[in-house]
Amino acid sequence: MENLVEEELLQDENEDIIHMYEPLELNIDEKYQFINEGKIFSFFSNLLYYGVAFPVLTILNKIVYDLKIEGKENIKNLKTGAVSVSNHVLFLDCSMVGLAFGLKKIYFTTREGSFKIPFIRRLIKLLRAVPIPTKINNEVYFVKEINNALQNGKIIHFYPEKALWPYHEKIRNFKDGAFNFAIKNNVPVIPIVITFRNPKGIRKLFKKKKDVTMKILEPIMYTAENENKKDSIENLKEQVHKVMENNILNKEE
Repeated sequence: MENLVEEELLQDENEDIIHMYEPLELNIDEKYQFINEGKIFSFFSNLLYYGVAFPVLTILNKIVYDLKIEGKENIKNLKTGAVSVSNHVLFLDCSMVGLAFGLKKIYFTTREGSFKIPFIRRLIKLLRAVPIPTKINNEVYFVKEINNALQNGKIIHFYPEKALWPYHEKIRNFKDGAFNFAIKNNVPVIPIVITFRNPKGIRKLFKKKKDVTMKILEPIMYTAENENKKDSIENLKEQVHKVMENNILNKEE
């Protein structure tokens, strides 16, 4: 156990533990559509999302993880754009977030490398994935489109921990990005916490890894008073981190 802890401490928090084969290129410029709302694209996207992915992933997540979703009432009356954030601990935890939001349309930011995988790049685009550019000169296009989306009532999901660490049971350090967008566009942050529990009943006879509970916490609307933007972002980030961390600690008690 001590060796495992040491490995995690040495691991660069910006690096995914799982690495994928990424042979293709992704060309991002001022014409790239991070969020495509064309009628034809939207038709096939909704057909795939609600007609195929939603029912299949509902069943899959129940079988594999006995997924339990709590706190849906916290987003029931959401009327504005919002930034949702969660810990990044499973390869398909984005599917769990999608199931949690149900018919509320949500877009998922993801690493640019996911759009360099054959076939996957087209599939996740239809499933509302949005690539985060790695090149600084492309970030301006991404920022502009995300700002427009939030101001127009869209919900955008971020992983503020950035990297995927499977089955990690603590909240890691957060990056600023998600909270920058929330402050700039004056929208709430919806914290979502993924925790693990031991399988029960017949599941514990054949299930080695833990099952999953996802909890949607109350939205946090940060009101900055006599603060500069940098301080507001930092304070909001710390507030959300603390709320999520406390939720995990309460689960352990």
